[in-house]
Amino acid sequence: MDALTVLFPVSGVETNLLLPPLVAFVIGLFSATGGLSGAFLLLPFQMSVLGFTTPAVTSTNLFYNVVSIPGGIWRYFRDGRMLWPLVAVMVAGTIPGTALGYYIRVTRLTDPRGFKLFVGIVLALICSRLLLQGLRPRGQDAVGGNAMSRVKTVAFTLARVEYSFGEKNYSFSTPVMFVLSLVVGVIGGIYGIGGGAILSPFWVAVFHLPVYTVAGASLLGTFLTSIAGVAFYTFLPSPGGLPTSPDWALASLFGVGGLAGIWCGASLQRHLPPRLIKIILGTLISIVAIRYITGYFL
Repeated sequence: MDALTVLFPVSGVETNLLLPPLVAFVIGLFSATGGLSGAFLLLPFQMSVLGFTTPAVTSTNLFYNVVSIPGGIWRYFRDGRMLWPLVAVMVAGTIPGTALGYYIRVTRLTDPRGFKLFVGIVLALICSRLLLQGLRPRGQDAVGGNAMSRVKTVAFTLARVEYSFGEKNYSFSTPVMFVLSLVVGVIGGIYGIGGGAILSPFWVAVFHLPVYTVAGASLLGTFLTSIAGVAFYTFLPSPGGLPTSPDWALASLFGVGGLAGIWCGASLQRHLPPRLIKIILGTLISIVAIRYITGYFL
């Protein structure tokens, strides 16, 4: 197996060639069922297991999204589960937020120890949302349609978005969703997740939107935001000459594995109980969050 060990010069990571795509496949498989790319779990793996801690790890994580997400997007689009107004509002907020997140990452959060604390706090927020959704009484998880229903836009204005899914209509405030996306865009720009990992659980827990209707929008919004994020980290100047461009080779390996995993996860979503997926993901994320937060103070 030594023949498969490769050194990636950009990041300084030395690992088995098969490990990145395998890890990304497993992460993408479970994450895509909830509309997540898995980048929120991939970053801790890169930092803690591979020892990749420079600001370039953020852009590498974003490029993973660019490569891995298209298969899942196509699957949700083909199945009629793409909520286009939600994508538009999310991207309008997350892209400028990502630009600000880039600036904060390269000027204020360059120390790996402080960055890990920030990552731990973000992960704690995500896992708390997922566990609250997964553990609440079964009746509260009901929706007006099922996994085979299609999403149809009823109204899309500057004030409100309304859509139907199965036998029920759902709606949300456009300005509130925009402001939320802007704030999450800043976090995503720092963390390298594109924002969907935070927004998707929030949409379900706070706005009470069915997970079957927001998963596709979350992935597409994350994909578009990640493209912008990679551009920011690649072309904008960084203070002190810090490395901020992605490790293209390593990110591509992650992306290939994630592409297969997300495609399979998007296909499996309609066959798996969302409660179980949320509990599994929430538990896994909580372990990483606790480790990073406690590690800062120990």
